[in-house]
Amino acid sequence: MCINLDKNKVTIGKLSKIKKNKSATMDLTHNFIVLTCLLFLHPLKVEKVSAKVLEETYRKWVQYKEDCFNTIRNESLPQTGLFCNRTFDRYACWPDTPAGVMINISCPFYLPWYDKVSQGVVRRRCGYDGHWEREDNGQVWRDMTQCEEEKEVASQELWFKQLMVSFRMLYTVGYSLSLFTLITALIILLSFRKLHCTRNYIHANLFLSFILRAVAVIVKDTMLEHHWGREIMKPTDVSEMLSHQAAVGCRIAQVIMQYCVLANHYWFFGEAIYLYSVLIASVFIDSNKYLLYIYLGWGTPLLFVVPWVVAKMLKENKECWAVNENMNYWWIIRFPVLLASLINFLIFMKILKVIFSKLRASNPTHYTDYKLRLAKATLTLIPLFGIHEVIFVFATDEQTTGVLRYIKVFFTLFISSFQGFLVAVLYCFGNKEVQAELKRKVGRWRMATETVCCGQ
Repeated sequence: MCINLDKNKVTIGKLSKIKKNKSATMDLTHNFIVLTCLLFLHPLKVEKVSAKVLEETYRKWVQYKEDCFNTIRNESLPQTGLFCNRTFDRYACWPDTPAGVMINISCPFYLPWYDKVSQGVVRRRCGYDGHWEREDNGQVWRDMTQCEEEKEVASQELWFKQLMVSFRMLYTVGYSLSLFTLITALIILLSFRKLHCTRNYIHANLFLSFILRAVAVIVKDTMLEHHWGREIMKPTDVSEMLSHQAAVGCRIAQVIMQYCVLANHYWFFGEAIYLYSVLIASVFIDSNKYLLYIYLGWGTPLLFVVPWVVAKMLKENKECWAVNENMNYWWIIRFPVLLASLINFLIFMKILKVIFSKLRASNPTHYTDYKLRLAKATLTLIPLFGIHEVIFVFATDEQTTGVLRYIKVFFTLFISSFQGFLVAVLYCFGNKEVQAELKRKVGRWRMATETVCCGQ
């Protein structure tokens, strides 16, 4: 259960004791547990709370508490009459109150929803005996209904939380399925010597970038869950959550994920350049120039990830680097993705034009036939080049709000997570060359098995 808010209250009669033993009443981690209980209602578990909001609220709460302590120390005592002592109950700061009077205090400014309840008050009643009135369970009575978050807003936040959980389940399934099929496809491409060529090497690297991207996303989510979704059982749990060491792990996971996402996009770029060179130009078709693709796919992302890491460390070294307060730093990562996507789209249109011309020339009287083949080629190239990225290339995070933002998030997560599965099916399991090699291998295995059986 949450810590009793009044068990460690500060009163004027205990000030001397406070000065002698600050650790008993001013332990920040202990206070943070109380604040967490107040903010999130579920006694021990912080569920998907924004790290930025949590830290900002805690900072304001500490400021509110210190202001209250100063008031308690500096205000003079009432001269006459029976009264309830001034106190800080870790929610609000209460002044000396005459017996038999109900005192109203403005809602604390540290509340995340303070703007909506700034006109509200929290109440306490001083009994006729000079003690704060208590409830049947022994806790001091306090009415803070006017300072609570609106039910409508709370229901919207619950709906948003459930939506995000659904999105996470969706892309977790997608990345897991992609991971399994991609690993299988990569093993197949590398196991058969007859499949070893520049084209399949590029495919293999694209598969590997998908694999690393899926693993990085899953690991990053696990690290974030471990960092912010842990249960608060004791003061050390809070200190660990806010410590720099705890954030290092999820920051590293965030950096690796960004690198893998960029590498994935630049292997799309490599696929586009290779196909363009085969169909249209004579660029990079020499197998000896395979290293150029390696530099493009695995080296180019470093040119952008390293500056982004430096900017984060110097300017936004907070939490797990998952929040972008200054979107200019985020453009360091976003720009190369958009650039590669736009170039891929231009190459894609050029290749489709060439395919269309060749199909039309070879089948001048069968319009329907080459139309279907062109559609098939188009649908096959879209996942290979990552053309779906162009759909939302101009719908940036700053511009999309409301329903449009949810639509963008859904399609982006859905396509990105299942794209690896689609590419593995199209360019490995559905490839006739791979199927022929697998059939040949299975045939040899059957012949070897029959020979052994017959020999026995």
